[in-house]
Amino acid sequence: MTTMQRIDAYWRAANYLSVGQIYLLDNPLLTEPLRPEHIKPRLLGHWGTTPGLNFCFAHLNRIIAERHQEMIYIAGPGHGGPAAVAHAWLEGSYSEKYPEISQDADGMRRLFRQFSFPGGIPSHVAPETPGSIHEGGELGYSLAHAYGAAFDNPDLVVACVVGDGEAETGPLAASWHSNKLLDPERDGVVLPILHLNGYKIANPTVLARIPEDELVKLMEGYGYRPHIVGPSHEEMAGTLDTVFDQIASYKDGRSARLPMIILRTPKGWTGPREVDGLPVEGTWRAHQVPLSGVRDDPEHLAMLEEWLRSYRPEELFDAAGRPVPALLETVPEGPLRMSASPYANGGELLAPLTLPDFRDYAVEVKSPASQSTEPTRVLGAFLRDVIAANPRTFRLMGPDETASNRLQAVFDTTARAWNAGIEPTDEHLAAGGRVMEVLSEHLCQGWLEGYLLTGRHGLFNCYEAFIHIIDAMFNQHAKWLETAKKIPWRRPVASLNYLLSSHVWRQDHNGFSHQDPGFLDVVVNKKAEVVRVYLPPDANTLLSVGDHCLRSRDYVNVIVAGKQPVLDLFTMDEAIAHCTRGLGILPWASTDEGAEPDVVLACAGDVPTLETLAAAAILREHLPQLKVRVVNVVDLMRLQPPSEHPHGMSDAEFDTLFTVDKPVIFNFHGYPWLIHRLTYRRRGHANLHVRGYKEEGTTTTPFDMCMLNDIDRYHLVMDVIDRVPGLGTTAAHLRQQMADARLQARAYTREHGEDPAAIRNWSWG
Repeated sequence: MTTMQRIDAYWRAANYLSVGQIYLLDNPLLTEPLRPEHIKPRLLGHWGTTPGLNFCFAHLNRIIAERHQEMIYIAGPGHGGPAAVAHAWLEGSYSEKYPEISQDADGMRRLFRQFSFPGGIPSHVAPETPGSIHEGGELGYSLAHAYGAAFDNPDLVVACVVGDGEAETGPLAASWHSNKLLDPERDGVVLPILHLNGYKIANPTVLARIPEDELVKLMEGYGYRPHIVGPSHEEMAGTLDTVFDQIASYKDGRSARLPMIILRTPKGWTGPREVDGLPVEGTWRAHQVPLSGVRDDPEHLAMLEEWLRSYRPEELFDAAGRPVPALLETVPEGPLRMSASPYANGGELLAPLTLPDFRDYAVEVKSPASQSTEPTRVLGAFLRDVIAANPRTFRLMGPDETASNRLQAVFDTTARAWNAGIEPTDEHLAAGGRVMEVLSEHLCQGWLEGYLLTGRHGLFNCYEAFIHIIDAMFNQHAKWLETAKKIPWRRPVASLNYLLSSHVWRQDHNGFSHQDPGFLDVVVNKKAEVVRVYLPPDANTLLSVGDHCLRSRDYVNVIVAGKQPVLDLFTMDEAIAHCTRGLGILPWASTDEGAEPDVVLACAGDVPTLETLAAAAILREHLPQLKVRVVNVVDLMRLQPPSEHPHGMSDAEFDTLFTVDKPVIFNFHGYPWLIHRLTYRRRGHANLHVRGYKEEGTTTTPFDMCMLNDIDRYHLVMDVIDRVPGLGTTAAHLRQQMADARLQARAYTREHGEDPAAIRNWSWG
């Protein structure tokens, strides 16, 4: 065979295996005529994009083998699962990971049977597929994932197939700009392959219908050197040789532009051309299952057999079902196979971060709640030295908010990644920068996911309200981690760490649009094995939590911490103990030691904690006989039972801390019902009253924002009076004072534009 004949044979074999996965339960080599019982009862999967993906895989294999090029693929088309599975099986890695799916007729039968079948594998390029780091079930993120994988991997090429339907999404459209943050020396290369097969599920695609010169200008405008390829082996092979020569020029500094490929193929290429008198190949009808009535319609069954035999399987597989040797001559060896690349199983490459001792950054606390510090500013110094100690394996990502979130100390040691024009007035821009800033949460999330899944570490900082933009991306990554943890050959990867600052209680200057703590609700929906939520109330607890999260594996860690000054509550030793417990009594703020409390004041979050402490001080002054227990929660998952979360508290421990019959006033950072949801099984739940954000906000003062949502100190005191038996009448005067104090505070803000000094400058004692 010539090289082109071997590539064609590989492509035909991959197509045959892909069709078999969609349709066949048995008779994998067509050793007998197809019968209805050979066909799956439910036909699931997507054919339309699959032959184009197989075409790319077949040709990229030759490049890898001939040039010894380290490469992984990203399959952007959402349902390209049959192609990726067929590719891994032909390369041999599938059978290495799953010995029962052997490279023979029986293994082929099992391969076909498991696809989109109960107890089997999904139709996407899922974690179960060797070589994959991108599922593609939700469209729009392939190119961002590809660039994330390329950062700090200078020898790697990431071949990213972008579906033309996917290309219509906002995140993908913005992702083309990622080349402006790529450094030719430190980073690898992304090869975008825009797959124009013309159709989505039921409509044509925009990029396939605009004039070709307009499309070329669009890609040139994004900064690429586009190459247009039609459905021809010779044309694809020649183009790839040119493209990889251009990549070499880019890496050598002889070219500033990276190439990309525009691949035009028919939708459902090589499939049925017409079904029931309607055109299929080259139309939207090829998107999913072109022949849908195979079990019940003899004509469809005959067409399927004709389709499968058109690939001439007798030339591709021997009598035992093994791929013939000539077909595999273009397949790379060992870890150079895309389906066996360690980059696509990033835990194999993961090395622990070199972390400075976070205790060295501690804020000195001589007495609790007597002084204030900006927690994220303190964390910024720690992150500065994390970056310095890990110049190739850690990146900080965020949408133009690093300095706004008080993390600007990182610029003492690094710059923002930038490979576009630089003006004299610019600050902290450099091609090798470790900070990734672009005004797209989608890109930051996608980059970080690709970076983590290829064996590195990072942190995503964001305004709390706008992290919602990537809710669905978080969902997909959490699902990936959840599935990957069950796959023995998937090695643990560094956790996805979020730092949410500029949060709901300190967005009083920006107003209602910036006030939303609901990401926590989204996160808690995910499996307990994957998610963690931390609300450190001061700088030292933030340092402790930050260090813990950077050391963790296979989690999504959400840290909510303010950038504005908050009271310093814990010495570093106390902070470590408090964070290790996840929650605990603040003895210096409580008055119940050695006695049963009359009320429990619980809090989670920096501002709710401040207001809770201020309420405790008022109660201590005006109701000294009242036994008050103050409990702060750092690890939100501690509130659940251990049956629901690994961090959960036993009922006995919960009852000891919160009591079973005393009122609990819980001042919470987020939406109140989340606390009820986490604690609904506890015996004392009926006594639990939660204050939190209730969609009341505007541009106002910080304390007025608290009053709008009834988490302020005065309202908490009123809650205690209303809920502790016997206080309703004896403390009526104090309750009225509290109501009057709220009115006075609000009137002051309306006259002076700021909170009263006694509130702004409040401290304990």
